[in-house]
Amino acid sequence: MQLRVFPLLLSLFLGGCSFAPPLSVPEISPAVGEFKEEKLWVPAQPADSLPRDAWWALYGDAELDALQKRLIANSADLAAALARYQQAVAYNAQIRSALFPTVDGVADARRNRQSEKKPLRVLGPNSPDLYNDYSLGVEVNYELDLWGRVRNQIASATASEKAAQADLESARLSLQAQLADYYFTLRGLDQENSLLNDTVTAYAKALEMARARHDGGLASGLDVARAQTQYDAARSQASQTLAARAQIEHAIAALVGEPASTFAIEPQRAEIKLPNVPAGMPSTLLQRRPDIAAAQRRIEAANAQIGVARAAYFPSIMLGAVFGYQSSDSGDFIKAPNRFWSIGPSLVLSLFDAGRRQAEVSRTEAALDELGARYRSVALGAFQQVEDNLALLKHYHTALEAEQAAAASAQRSLDFATSRYRDGGSSYLEVVSAQTAALQAQRSALDINTRQLRASVQLIRALGGGWSAATSEPLASATSACAESACRASAPSSAP
Repeated sequence: MQLRVFPLLLSLFLGGCSFAPPLSVPEISPAVGEFKEEKLWVPAQPADSLPRDAWWALYGDAELDALQKRLIANSADLAAALARYQQAVAYNAQIRSALFPTVDGVADARRNRQSEKKPLRVLGPNSPDLYNDYSLGVEVNYELDLWGRVRNQIASATASEKAAQADLESARLSLQAQLADYYFTLRGLDQENSLLNDTVTAYAKALEMARARHDGGLASGLDVARAQTQYDAARSQASQTLAARAQIEHAIAALVGEPASTFAIEPQRAEIKLPNVPAGMPSTLLQRRPDIAAAQRRIEAANAQIGVARAAYFPSIMLGAVFGYQSSDSGDFIKAPNRFWSIGPSLVLSLFDAGRRQAEVSRTEAALDELGARYRSVALGAFQQVEDNLALLKHYHTALEAEQAAAASAQRSLDFATSRYRDGGSSYLEVVSAQTAALQAQRSALDINTRQLRASVQLIRALGGGWSAATSEPLASATSACAESACRASAPSSAP
């Protein structure tokens, strides 16, 4: 009899329905056809699963490569993100166990006393008041998922696991981008400090010349004072740059999981060239970024939870079976006459719950609305970040060209002013003004170059940190504008 019922129940299970609504991911309206700040990009074929392990190699810096490896190996923040992902994996495995029956071993040993007035006393009114009850058996239970409750729970847990995996990738990308940003800031400070050291040397020679002219009666003490002021100010600026560098170095140490007290990066003035950053059309951005993928998968999880909540309106049907041995004698009760078994379905339906199930459905629907709004917010923020950094690269390129031209002009002005002062044709105030303008223009050029590098890192981060081989050709003119030019401003003349 039971063997005939089982195929019917199995077919009902396999053909069970689901009450989760059709999945609908919010659209970004109006649709974006191209990036406003850069129109030379071509379609890519990205996804949030693309490898992101070596995007920093575009900059060709061995020290940055080594630091990124130390980050992956030692970062406490990344370890925490990995642990959160592992929790999601374990939870998904826990939920998936509902696809299989539970099998429990049952053992019971009891000393019982019957009530004298118990209806239908065991063995009639002459049965003993005290007796033993020993049992040993196996119990099997299985829920028939006719309404999709279990399947929707699994779908929700699977989507949550994928969202946690995307969160892990997002955390990894964020930390890698932060490290690159710190590193380029530190190298920019190295270049600036080198410039200031050259400036201090040049100002020291200018001070010596002013003193010599003063001692020869060709210049006033005011010229010496002005030269001394310039020299001391340059020394102060060099020390301030070193202080800022130390803080960035300490931040890098914390990021890669090492004590700041034992961590050091040797100064380096070598230029880091701006790379070509391949990317895709705006529509692919929604697939590339891990944070957008995580937001979409949380929508999937919330959508499945609605199906779980709606299934509560229908009965829960369990198949159960018990087999074992039972006896009042503990010495020898595992034998054929003491066998017992029980098999059959059970059905539970809540008839009145004071609106609890409806409230749960309303809660899950509101949660879906919330996650839909968050998805749109994350996607819109992604477009903003890309446009911001494209604009920065585009306008920094123009600004750098202008600032380099200004630095060259300021250097020529300084050379003329110094020559005029040496020949007695002007006061030292003219030299001071030219020195100030030249140093400011040179420092500004270095700063813009550093900001270009940092903007390129943030652009890579905004694009999700990965791309396919089909998009590896140079695409954006703004990102390659500095590749062939000397982005480092020249130091001031060493001898006035």
